[in-house]
Amino acid sequence: MAPKRQSPLLPQPKKPRPASALKPADSSASPGLQKGEKEQQEAIEHIDEVQNEIDRLNEQASEEILKVEQKYNKLRQPFFQKRSELIAKIPNFWVTTFVNHPQVSALLGEEDEEALHYLTRVEVTEFEDIKSGYRIDFYFDENPYFENKVLSKEFHLNESGDPSSKSTEIKWKSGKDLTKRSSQTQNKASRKRQHEEPESFFTWFTDHSDAGADELGEVIK
Repeated sequence: MAPKRQSPLLPQPKKPRPASALKPADSSASPGLQKGEKEQQEAIEHIDEVQNEIDRLNEQASEEILKVEQKYNKLRQPFFQKRSELIAKIPNFWVTTFVNHPQVSALLGEEDEEALHYLTRVEVTEFEDIKSGYRIDFYFDENPYFENKVLSKEFHLNESGDPSSKSTEIKWKSGKDLTKRSSQTQNKASRKRQHEEPESFFTWFTDHSDAGADELGEVIK
């Protein structure tokens, strides 16, 4: 009977090695490696703990800053009122201010400037808790463009921090809606100013597409 032999695919028996050769080369490094991993894990846990404390202090700071802002908002009110009274003595103060402001003037058409000659006062009111938003009120004298005495736009932040805005509906007088200029009006203004007429400043009151990035609101505020 022929002797049996193992398949070359099966593991072959290993030859015994000297005792010194049986010691793993990394036996002394293994505990150190485990220790290092443990220290890293502990460090990560401690980082989380420290970050939680930082977040807690940031939240506490925000609450205290809010209280300070509320306090000084009330203290500033008499000065705002006094400033408003002084501004009222300067003819065309607000239209001049807007025309000379680089960001606001970029939104002004020629007829916008005419309408803004009737603007007498601008007031910014921050809501009680400040963080939830603010309102801008524009006061107008009787004018040939719209019926409103006051145009307002409000900016809100809900509990999730999502911004939104709403505004007064402008009651335009017949044929005076500056947000719907005819192409003929634009062409005349373009020839006079030698550049393309921008959208009307008053479209700002109807634009609620991106309340969180309302540059004009921030500038006026």
